[in-house]
Amino acid sequence: MTQYLLSVIEPDGPMPAPDVMARIDRDVTAVDSDMRTSGVWVFSNGLLPPSSATVLRPGDGEVLVTDGPFAEGKEHLGGFSIVDVPDLDAALEWGRRLALATTLPIEVRPFRG
Repeated sequence: MTQYLLSVIEPDGPMPAPDVMARIDRDVTAVDSDMRTSGVWVFSNGLLPPSSATVLRPGDGEVLVTDGPFAEGKEHLGGFSIVDVPDLDAALEWGRRLALATTLPIEVRPFRG
């Protein structure tokens, strides 16, 4: 079994309308439940907005602390799931289901080792 990170790529900007968000929450909860039932779920969670981030940058033996995201962009990491599956095809299938549930792009990436 290999662990994969399923990253939810979220656009910057306002949240969807409440009725749309309710449908997305319902669909994501169903995929999460299926992951748990099938035994592939390791961990998942959503993230607060990029403005809540703090970046630590090493240099000259010191660490500079700055508020805000590492990189400014039109999209950011909005949440993630970690699955433990037999192969890339299985990870891609869970990623496909998560993309349909979130209505957002999902990046699928294996962990080292």
